[in-house]
Amino acid sequence: MSLPYRQRLVDAVLDELMASLPAVLLVGPRASGKTTTAVRRVQSSLRLDRPSVAAAVLNDPDAVLQSFDPPVLIDEWQLAPSILGAVKRSVDSVGVQNGRFLLTGSSRADLQAEGWPATGRVVRIPMWPMTVREQQGNVLSKSLIDSLFDASFGDVRVPQEALTIRDYVDLASISGFPDLLEQQSERARRSWLSSYAEQIILRDAPFTSQDRDPQRLRSYLQAIAVNTASVVEHKKLYDSAGITRTTAVSYDSLLESLYVTQKVPAWSTNRLSQLTLSPKRYLVEPALMWPLAKVDNRSIVRDAALAGAVIDNFVTAQLRPECEISMAQPSVFHLRQTDGRHEVDLLLEGPGGGLVAIEIKASAAPDLAMAKHLRWLRDQLPDRFALGVVFHTGPRALILDELIWALPISTIWS
Repeated sequence: MSLPYRQRLVDAVLDELMASLPAVLLVGPRASGKTTTAVRRVQSSLRLDRPSVAAAVLNDPDAVLQSFDPPVLIDEWQLAPSILGAVKRSVDSVGVQNGRFLLTGSSRADLQAEGWPATGRVVRIPMWPMTVREQQGNVLSKSLIDSLFDASFGDVRVPQEALTIRDYVDLASISGFPDLLEQQSERARRSWLSSYAEQIILRDAPFTSQDRDPQRLRSYLQAIAVNTASVVEHKKLYDSAGITRTTAVSYDSLLESLYVTQKVPAWSTNRLSQLTLSPKRYLVEPALMWPLAKVDNRSIVRDAALAGAVIDNFVTAQLRPECEISMAQPSVFHLRQTDGRHEVDLLLEGPGGGLVAIEIKASAAPDLAMAKHLRWLRDQLPDRFALGVVFHTGPRALILDELIWALPISTIWS
């Protein structure tokens, strides 16, 4: 018996765009639930992960597409890229008729496609692994991101049940892959995640790029996992994997195209000095850190630095989809001076250049000292600083200073 559908944050956005546009492309990591979400909105499905279907499309994409009644789901379009040209021709020939095609894809192969034939015809929507808010079925309430840009402390809701750092580590370990949400066996979850990582390396990576060595790619991904959520010299990563810088740049592009990793770029302005240009690298799904970095929940809780990295990656994974669906639609950066004197974990830049600065702490007792970098940024850029937030593992929401709050991580999904 199939499990009931869990609503996703992207549902409302997807419905709105399908009602207004002829074709929409839902992209994101493999197994994040794209097909399950998409199939609810279509009349017929074209499954390109089936070899016989892909072969028919490669032979005559226009004829195959015309045989399906709209709305049509075109699942894993990158397995037969010629379908894009058929979508474009169909849209052009029929004219404005919204909601005709819904495409899904688990790679950014389109970015490398010569000419990208769907330019101006297909709008992309990212869909990430499930957040805790989605898992709890609370997708209709206002995004916390909008409350932060409004500096509306009264909108903050703190759950009655206080969580500890152990609880947050447990939540991170469960993962946001829908296939694992009902899985009670920790051994089964770890095995599934290990298999997922291996599939990325051995199956998906060759599809996207032939120029790769599985063992070295695995070593490089493991190096990123060990150094997740930190600003680390790129040389440290590729030296530890035994590869050259050129190969590492290629692997970075490959892993991002498969939605396995994400680089958060450095924010810069000529009003601040000595800012680094190096990105922070994150695992898109924090739970992949367990098989890649060979850690368990107990070892994470016992190691302050490791716990900080896991919590940082987890919070970022919760905020990423919130940024996508918020009215502010902020761009996400980090900020760090080259000497490390001041740094901000995440910097959200919203409409008009307004900034929400975020520090993420694996601590249950937030105080003003934890907000020193936020206060510095507020004083340096008073005309752009909207709010500073210290996300922490304690139970209380506090106003630490002018435009500086301390919020439990759980407020993100409350």
